[in-house]
Amino acid sequence: MESTLDLLRQTVASPWVYLLIFGLTAVDAFFPMVPGEAAVITASVLATGGNPDLAVVIAAAAFGALAGDHVSYAIGRGGGAHRLARLPAESRRRAGSEWARRAVDRRGGLILTTARYVPGGRTAVTLTMGAVRYPRRAFLLFDTIAAVSWALYCGLLGYFGGLAFERDPLRGILAGVGLSVAFTLLIEAARWLRVRAKRRAAASR
Repeated sequence: MESTLDLLRQTVASPWVYLLIFGLTAVDAFFPMVPGEAAVITASVLATGGNPDLAVVIAAAAFGALAGDHVSYAIGRGGGAHRLARLPAESRRRAGSEWARRAVDRRGGLILTTARYVPGGRTAVTLTMGAVRYPRRAFLLFDTIAAVSWALYCGLLGYFGGLAFERDPLRGILAGVGLSVAFTLLIEAARWLRVRAKRRAAASR
């Protein structure tokens, strides 16, 4: 356990950690299996010791998320979302793409700020916005708000988790990641219950 903590401290002590955070949060936009959020929270927990710098961690995460979302948007414009639409009807990625298209039609750019906390939602929404040729300037505006708010959320969640477990940083990391997962699952559960209620209401008519 102590060796793991020492390795983490050595990693975040390097100035390259900011580039790593930028890269992970960027790739996470179009390859959700990359642990971008966990990396930001981990670095923020260890920032309670003064290194790395919390403000730079948050800035790197925000810029990384913004860059990654624009790559995903460009993929959508090139036909990525159309390829998702040709996936089997019962597949999770197909369902996510269809949800994103309906959400963009109803709420436009505002969906970017909430989709970031829905599993797979960020990728589906940015791809779909590219596919439907959502205006680039409007996309940049809403995505900047989404990226900055998300980076602040992860950074502050990790930082205060680190303060709460100052003597045991690993617990702080686990607590921060756990709260993030719990929050995401709560949003997903609320969305699922809402869809289920709508289906029941439609079936009873």
